[in-house]
Amino acid sequence: MVLIAVLVPFAVFIVPQVVGAEHSYAVLSSSMSPTISAGDAVIVNGISAAAVSEGDIITFRQGKTAEIRQGQAGANLVTHRVVNVVQNEDGLQFETKGDANEEADRKLVPADDLVGRVAFTIPYIGHVIAFAGTQMGFLALVALPLGLLVLGELYDLARAARTSRDANDGPTEPDADAEPDGGSIPDETATGDEPTGKNDAEDD
Repeated sequence: MVLIAVLVPFAVFIVPQVVGAEHSYAVLSSSMSPTISAGDAVIVNGISAAAVSEGDIITFRQGKTAEIRQGQAGANLVTHRVVNVVQNEDGLQFETKGDANEEADRKLVPADDLVGRVAFTIPYIGHVIAFAGTQMGFLALVALPLGLLVLGELYDLARAARTSRDANDGPTEPDADAEPDGGSIPDETATGDEPTGKNDAEDD
């Protein structure tokens, strides 16, 4: 089962920190199904080789041993079940097998190539992690959300600055020459032919 390291800050990265595990990986193949399916994520605890028992599911390096131990590229990570613990002239080694495979792996796993023991799995999230490891996935899941977050913060800062500036300016003083609402003040002087007193009574 070929794996890729988790490279983005998703929950699968946070979980190991919470539970005290050391590694998390996205599963790319189905050699361990139905126990672990392609697209799942595995959370791996680093342990000593002496603590590994038959039946454990372990993650180990597979490739040119010299390159692996020097930390160079060219090695795959594999997660398989231990079917036999072997102690011989080459030291402690593990015989492994994928649950979905009919035969055990051709090569024994040296203790030095052990990464750790699988603690638990997170279903399906490996698909997201694998996508995030691509250029398009990085842009869609990391760069774009980060850019939107920065733009949102800049907008909030600009709005806060504008609000502060308006508050410092204070209210606008009314114009003394301006007419009150509702138009001009009506003239109270009587006009026209309406009666204003006794002398204006109609003639008989």
